[in-house]
Amino acid sequence: MSRLSATTERLERHQIAIYLAGIAAGVATGLLIPGARHLEAAINPVIALLLYATFLGVPFTAISRAFTDARFLLTVLALNFALVPVVVYALSRVVADEPAVLFGVLLVLLSPCIDYVIVFARLAGGAADRLLAAAPLLMLAQALLLPVYLWVMVGPRAARAVEVGPFAHALVVLIVLPLAAAALTQVLVGQSTQSQGKDDRRRPWWARWAAQLQEVTLAAMVPLMFATLAVVIASQVRAVSGQLGRLMELVPLYVGFAVAMVLLGLVVARFARLDVTSGRAVVFSGVTRNSLVVLPLALALPASQSLTPLVVVTQTLVELVVMVVLVRVLPLTNRPKPAGAEAVALDEVER
Repeated sequence: MSRLSATTERLERHQIAIYLAGIAAGVATGLLIPGARHLEAAINPVIALLLYATFLGVPFTAISRAFTDARFLLTVLALNFALVPVVVYALSRVVADEPAVLFGVLLVLLSPCIDYVIVFARLAGGAADRLLAAAPLLMLAQALLLPVYLWVMVGPRAARAVEVGPFAHALVVLIVLPLAAAALTQVLVGQSTQSQGKDDRRRPWWARWAAQLQEVTLAAMVPLMFATLAVVIASQVRAVSGQLGRLMELVPLYVGFAVAMVLLGLVVARFARLDVTSGRAVVFSGVTRNSLVVLPLALALPASQSLTPLVVVTQTLVELVVMVVLVRVLPLTNRPKPAGAEAVALDEVER
C-alpha cells in the first residue's frame, strides 16, 4: 500500500471525528475572528472542489444508467414536492405569527438540495450517481413550484421574491462545471490505463498528470469536507450569534423536520422497493435543503425582514450537524440483507 493510500485509509477511518472538528473549527473561527464572514466568498469554490472529488469517484457509466432509473427519480420528486410541503406546513405553524421567521422557514425547507447532498449520500453508502442524475430535475421543479407553495402558504407577495437566477447559477457552478471537469479527468485517466503496458515515460504527459490528479483528489475527500464545514460555519455563525435567543427556538423545528424526513424517506423508499443504496440517497434528498442557494433570495428582502436570512443560515448550521450524524447512523439502521437471507427465511417458513 502506498503512503498516500495509507493516509487516505486513516482519514476515512476517523472521518466523523474530523468532520466534528471541522464544525468546531468553524464555530471558533467565526466567533473569534470578526472578519470571518468574508469567508462566505469561498463557500462555492470549496463546495465545487468537494463535488469534483465526489464525481471523480463515480463511474460515468453508472451516471448514464442513473438517468434511466425512473422509479428512483419519481420517488425523489414525490418525496420532495408532495410529502415535504405537508410536513413543512405543519411544522411552520409554530412560527406562523412571525412573518419574517415564517418566510425563512418556508423558503429553506421547501427547497431540496442539489449539491452537497450528493457528497453526504456517498459518504453514507448512498447512490450518489442517482442523486446526480436527479439534480437538474430537482432544480427545475423547485424553481417552478417554490413560488406556488409560498403563494399558497404565505401569499402572492412572498411568491414574487423567488427568482430563477440563484438556482441556475448553483446548477452551473456546483454541478455542471465540476461534473465536466471530472468527466474530462476520467477520460484522460482512461487513456492512461490503456497505455499501462508502455514505459511510463512514453505515456502521454496529460494521461500521467490526470491519473496523479485523480489519486490526489480522491485522497483529499475528507480534508475537503473538513474545509467545507469549517468555511460555511465560520462565515455564518457570528451573524446567528447576534440573534441567538430568537433563533435557538428554531433548532427543535429544524431537527424535527430532519427526523420526520428520515422516517418518511425510509418508508417511501421501502414502498417504492428501492435497493439499500438508492434508499439512503432518497433519505438524504429528503433531509438536505438548498439553504446556500436560497440565501441570496433571503438577503435581497427588505430591511423589515432582516431576520429571514438568519433563519435560513440557522437551518444550514443545524443541517450540517445532522448530516455528520446521519452519515454514521443511517448505515447502521439501513443495512442490506446478507446474501441468501431471503432463502434462509423461506426455508425456515417451509419447515
